[in-house]
Amino acid sequence: MSKAFTKETDSDGDDDSADGASPPLPAGSKNYITPEGYARLRDELLQLMDEERPKIVETVHWAAKNGDRSENGDYLYGKKRLREIDRRIRFLTKRLEIAEVTDPSVHHGRDQVFFGATVRYVDETGDERSVTILGIDEAESAKSQVSWISPIARALLKSREGDVVKLVTPGGAHEVEILSVSYPAPRPAAA
Repeated sequence: MSKAFTKETDSDGDDDSADGASPPLPAGSKNYITPEGYARLRDELLQLMDEERPKIVETVHWAAKNGDRSENGDYLYGKKRLREIDRRIRFLTKRLEIAEVTDPSVHHGRDQVFFGATVRYVDETGDERSVTILGIDEAESAKSQVSWISPIARALLKSREGDVVKLVTPGGAHEVEILSVSYPAPRPAAA
């Protein structure tokens, strides 16, 4: 069979923004992130560059020496994994370059909602919920964390305890009342 019909293209899923990890940032906005979130992304980047990528490069190099590459599973899988790692490295590098590290503990003790706040609120049906507003690269919905660009975060930002805010969703507009606002305590300065 001709190579023309079996060629893998480097553009297969090579769009850095299609990484699947985070939605794109709104145009002209900053990539707000907590110091902990920044450290996690940086650690992942360093792990990929210093540990995982060199191992895969070594495997691909070894597999390439074994002859026919068109039917060499180690070679084909290694090349594919290498493209995935390189795509993730590019994505993380871009995100870290534009990151705006914001420490939520500077607002400790305040009752107004800013980035990094944990907000407890009640909706019109009486359901109480709690969310923490974080960066788009660190928010995990399973942990009741939402991105600062999410509709609930946008509705809550800059409001205060006791305020009733309007939350606009695809299902219509709803009102939520803010019950409490909290921030992490400041860390003691290193001596």
